[in-house]
Amino acid sequence: MIEVEDCKNYKNSIILPNPITQVASMANPLFLSLQGKYFVGYADNMEFESGNIAWAGLINPPNSGVNLFAFVWTVTNIGEAPLIARVWVNATPPSTPTKSEFVTPANTAIHPLPVPKVLLLQGNNALSEPEDGTNVYVREVNPEVTIASDENGRLIFPPGGSLIVTISYPKGTIGTGMGRVAFGWSEEKTNENRRCL
Repeated sequence: MIEVEDCKNYKNSIILPNPITQVASMANPLFLSLQGKYFVGYADNMEFESGNIAWAGLINPPNSGVNLFAFVWTVTNIGEAPLIARVWVNATPPSTPTKSEFVTPANTAIHPLPVPKVLLLQGNNALSEPEDGTNVYVREVNPEVTIASDENGRLIFPPGGSLIVTISYPKGTIGTGMGRVAFGWSEEKTNENRRCL
């Protein structure tokens, strides 16, 4: 029999009442949700003045022990003028953050409920865009419209990484901008923290 390193203790495995086997027709987010590894959340009451930005992001703490897989992000414009949404990877947030209270595992039938290691943070009326990192998308969002991007887990962030979405006005627009940003993501233990499941 072949022994796999770090997989000798099956008692540390996840035990489910009905073992879940992924089949080709099962969507990956459903498979992850059944395991308690898929989370959803949003940042509400995002506001900024002309020339400034608001931001929301999935921040993977350096000591989280998990990789973050981004599946979907959305931006909703609840203001009266078009917004510019920018998506940043592995950037440093531009202002002091607030933790969103609107986060939950997608599977609420598990008890106790899984708690995400990744943080959903937000900030209002920041003076500048995030630092470092890479701006990978720019989208215009019309009033009373929601845009969505389905990443399917392709965007992967190690501990210390981040996915940040900023909203701002195009140059020349005056007033207060308002919006919401939502995310769907999964978390998997890093190789250093992985055990057999």
